[in-house]
Amino acid sequence: MLILAFDTATERATSALVDDGEVLGERVSRASTLLADVDALLRQAGAHPREIDALAVGTGPGSFTGIRIGLAAARGLGLALGVTAAGVSTLDALAAGAPGATPVIDAKRREVFVPGPHAVAPAELQLELGALCVGDGAVRYRHLFEQAGAEVPPDDDERHLPRARFHAELARGFGPVELVEPLYVRIPDAVETAQ
Repeated sequence: MLILAFDTATERATSALVDDGEVLGERVSRASTLLADVDALLRQAGAHPREIDALAVGTGPGSFTGIRIGLAAARGLGLALGVTAAGVSTLDALAAGAPGATPVIDAKRREVFVPGPHAVAPAELQLELGALCVGDGAVRYRHLFEQAGAEVPPDDDERHLPRARFHAELARGFGPVELVEPLYVRIPDAVETAQ
């Protein structure tokens, strides 16, 4: 099965083309270049968009706008190509890339998203001594986590990225693309300030 997978929930978007578990190509960029990345992946693999069997899309938590970009792209591609889709938590993809680690996504507003999923202040995250933390939230709040006895890989370590190849690996329950729902942990900033 040829799966196009992508995640745009964090500042660094990832995309991958995976055929029966074999990664044909993978890219890291920004959400704004997702469709160009998809085109480049298909060209690199010598594949045509009609050969895609399914989509695996990151559902967050993360940036509200980033999640919406990914879901809109998935819906457009899914409907145009007539393929099914499955949503995969960005936290689950991070965890798959660093088995045993605690995935931590920068939630802005001095909070992080962690499994549950929950949004918590970094200082309130309960970590065991020697716990490994990965993700952009772990990088941003490295000093707090390391003071608490946790370990955070170097900033450029690939375990900090929710690699799209793991979305393809974790995707289950493929169905109509319009049924893939975002994983929002809190209300968007725009709604909160309008109240």
